[in-house]
Amino acid sequence: MPSPSAFDAFAADYDATFTHTALGQRLRRRVWRVLADYFQAGQTVLELACGTGEDAVWLAQRGLTVTATDGSAEMVTATAVKARQNNLSHRITTHQLSLQELPTRHALRNTQYDHAFSNFGGLNTLDDWRPLAAALAQLVRPGGHLALVPMGPFCPWEIGWYGLHGEWKTAVRRFRQPAMARIGDNQIPVWYPPARRLRQEFAPWFECVHVESLGLWLPPSCLAHWVERWPRLFATLDRLESKTARLSGGWGDHYIMALTRVPR
Repeated sequence: MPSPSAFDAFAADYDATFTHTALGQRLRRRVWRVLADYFQAGQTVLELACGTGEDAVWLAQRGLTVTATDGSAEMVTATAVKARQNNLSHRITTHQLSLQELPTRHALRNTQYDHAFSNFGGLNTLDDWRPLAAALAQLVRPGGHLALVPMGPFCPWEIGWYGLHGEWKTAVRRFRQPAMARIGDNQIPVWYPPARRLRQEFAPWFECVHVESLGLWLPPSCLAHWVERWPRLFATLDRLESKTARLSGGWGDHYIMALTRVPR
């Protein structure tokens, strides 16, 4: 399994290379629109693989209380700094805790949350999601929601771009799991679960209530500069994807899945 510390190398540049880009902002706004349907002011959220804290800040600004966790010490530090800079330290608490550790560590024992959330591929560092699902079933109250944004197995942009450049191994890497991804100086394994697989892994504790594509018409981050170069074109494609995302389900660079915690 990948070492969470591998992601320390991303912390300093992540906002500049993704969060603050036109593509990153468009994708994140799509996720936030879904979260706004399920997460309400006054509620509590457990965030998994929080990265640099951009989502935690947005949730806290909407009046939610966030426990932001990440296996990377540098990401956790970046989140805490961002919380202080936005005067939100009273609403955002940080813990260094990876997705791999959550099922076995008890740092959050005896705590229940209204919701849990993981954005932009944190789940792709796992090859078995059922232990995580069982752990979250103990942490999310019945009737609460779980919002997940993994990378999916079918990204037409990636297949087309790398295929046109003759890089066939990269073009089909999501079909040969695990794929190996370079994170700083490290190579880590990455898995790409189809939406149907995640639904099965999280049952019987969670029932899927919403799936939509993310990054089907918009390109993956390796082509983010295209969105800067042709903003009108990609604004149109973004609107098109927003209207068709429920139809295309788990396709795209990522997809958004919302689940409800069901009582047992």
